[in-house]
Amino acid sequence: MKRPRLPGPAKGLAIGLFGGSFNPAHAGHLLVAQTALKRLKLDEVWWIVARGNPLKSDHGDYAVRLASARAMAQGAGMDVTDIEDQLGLTYSIDTVRALIKAAPDARFVWLMGADNLAGFDRWKNWEEIARTLPIAVISRPGAPITKPSFFSRRFARHRLPEPQAAALAYTQAPAWVYIRTRENPTSSTALRATP
Repeated sequence: MKRPRLPGPAKGLAIGLFGGSFNPAHAGHLLVAQTALKRLKLDEVWWIVARGNPLKSDHGDYAVRLASARAMAQGAGMDVTDIEDQLGLTYSIDTVRALIKAAPDARFVWLMGADNLAGFDRWKNWEEIARTLPIAVISRPGAPITKPSFFSRRFARHRLPEPQAAALAYTQAPAWVYIRTRENPTSSTALRATP
């Protein structure tokens, strides 16, 4: 596998990996990324634009999705990467492996909105992701943590209290935290439906 172009320096940095279709990217995505950057005390958040999503039928045009992520991910500490497109990857586990190989001295944290938590156990090798990287789950409308997911039950004893979120990047996986924040109701599905 060829060495990917990373969006920026990585050595010794705490970096949130925020994967998604971003079809299109919107203010809800930005809120998740900004919340993670601040509450986890990360140096960077890398938005990983998915080349495709095996759990979705409509991916949208990759170049358009990449451009929408770049337009939305503004501000210090935000970077967008096309690593999956560069390497021809589709599954998050393969992306995680490639990033760890390319930047072994980084402290990566997997970021996801709570709306993705319910289906996380359907991802390829999801338990390997959870045992490889600490995970931060950020609240999203309509996805209360009060409804336990398969992941949250399986890894219940590895959950950090929310006040310890800043320690997550320095905690050995498996480890995860749920972060409550104000919620932005914007969704990509609703945006695509708007004429």
